[in-house]
Amino acid sequence: MTDLSLSQLILVLLIFVWSGFVRTGLGFGGAMMALPLLLLVDNRPLVYLPIIAVHLLIFSTLTVWQNNRKRAATDEKKSSTVDWVYLKKSLKIMIIPKLIGVAGLLTIPANIMSAIIFVIISVYSITYILNKPFKSSHPVSDGIFLSLGAYISGTSLIGAPLIMTVYMVHVAREKLRDTLFVLWFILVSIKMVAFLIAGVDLQLQAHVWLLPATAIGHYFGLKFHARLVSADPVIFYRVIGSALLFVSAFGLFSVYR
Repeated sequence: MTDLSLSQLILVLLIFVWSGFVRTGLGFGGAMMALPLLLLVDNRPLVYLPIIAVHLLIFSTLTVWQNNRKRAATDEKKSSTVDWVYLKKSLKIMIIPKLIGVAGLLTIPANIMSAIIFVIISVYSITYILNKPFKSSHPVSDGIFLSLGAYISGTSLIGAPLIMTVYMVHVAREKLRDTLFVLWFILVSIKMVAFLIAGVDLQLQAHVWLLPATAIGHYFGLKFHARLVSADPVIFYRVIGSALLFVSAFGLFSVYR
């Protein structure tokens, strides 16, 4: 990061504000929407991936903790904001593909894998935009999508949109973001261990000024998410579907630009 010019540093700061907003507002897509832009500024993914990972760990933990503290403070006996049952069930499917992706034991051309994933996500997103969501009744297809998402997450931290398409079917919308945040925390922690073992520079000095930038995006993301969850269910899923479609189009563009 010390090699970047002032203009590049400003662009990086703005991208991390955007990343924080997307991650907190939607519950997914922070890395996917930030990494391609960051690579346009400076094409060194290993510089940015540890920073994105640390920010995700911090702000996902903060958000889930705050939401459950508010729940505990109320007089009403509300359930957890996390769907622990489905989280545990899906993790059993994802953990091995995740480790394979982290270890690089299976090499699949990145552009081919990314294209397949973004096409699948686009099809799912369009069904939500049209208010005719595809709801899989086949555990096998869910398992394939979760496995692919976990594998991509293991290689580059951008498998969230594919995992999101499955979680949208099985997790209630009021629990969706926090459940995803706990999932991201677990998956990213595995990736962080790999970074430490490999001796990757975690860019700790950069966190001094990038954490506040992400916090700004996080704050506005909280406001956006509160409005989104309280909106009509049709609007909620259309916004999520539109976001998935935009992420997919952006991802395909970044792959083949």
